[in-house]
Amino acid sequence: MTYEELIAEAKKARLHAYTPYSHFQVGAALLTSGGKLYHGCNIENAAYGPTNCAERTAFFKAVYEGERSFSKIAIVGGPEGQEADEMCAPCGVCRQVMREFCSPEEFEIVLADGAGGYKVFKLEELLPCSFGPENLGK
Repeated sequence: MTYEELIAEAKKARLHAYTPYSHFQVGAALLTSGGKLYHGCNIENAAYGPTNCAERTAFFKAVYEGERSFSKIAIVGGPEGQEADEMCAPCGVCRQVMREFCSPEEFEIVLADGAGGYKVFKLEELLPCSFGPENLGK
């Protein structure tokens, strides 16, 4: 799947976001190593703490389905009712979830804006000196 196709899927996922408080909608499209696609959106909660990000929603759906190997994720975010005008990077918690399942040197994170621009990062670029399963002897 091309970066552009993955970004289009993230834009579709963004339409499902539940954001009555921030009105900032994020969509994610996660591609497994085997080519299967999982979508995620951010889901807010009045208590804020239980809010879940789009990236984690996609990962948790995939892991529930038995997936454990991933190649890349596209992320698109911006104000409700508008095209994304800036790139939206994953939060630290989402980066750590990615690290649990993904190779820092290989997993790609595609950040896109609404104008067709995008940048591709390796996980290690966005989470340097990370802590992962191998640090626990696994």
